[in-house]
Amino acid sequence: MSLITQALTVLGWIVIALAVSPMVWLLIQPYLRNWLPAERRAMHLLRDLLTPEQLRQLIWYGYLEIPSPTEPQRMYRVPRTKGYVQVIERGRATMRLCLQPVESLPDADVVVLHKLMIEANEETYLQKANKYICVE
Repeated sequence: MSLITQALTVLGWIVIALAVSPMVWLLIQPYLRNWLPAERRAMHLLRDLLTPEQLRQLIWYGYLEIPSPTEPQRMYRVPRTKGYVQVIERGRATMRLCLQPVESLPDADVVVLHKLMIEANEETYLQKANKYICVE
């Protein structure tokens, strides 16, 4: 094999590696994030605050349902990762809420934030959130 053929082969593999690496990074990034100390501490706090049933629901279904302290027919569905909080009333989604911290936080801390705000002062939580009405 000539030197030019070898150089072109190596160059071809480099181009392929550069093209594939962003896709590989997107696939492994969620798993690597859990290795960060802040992510681990946030997950420990979340486990301490949730009941085993709530933690199971969060892991299996991807959301945590928090009952309204003031309205017996209302439930807040908080996603495990970034996204809208759904307001469920009498079994139907009535609203989506957008309420995010100013600074970047681990996903587990954002779930804790929503849980504590809803349970502590639901009225203020609803006042601060951007609301999007669900129309069916």
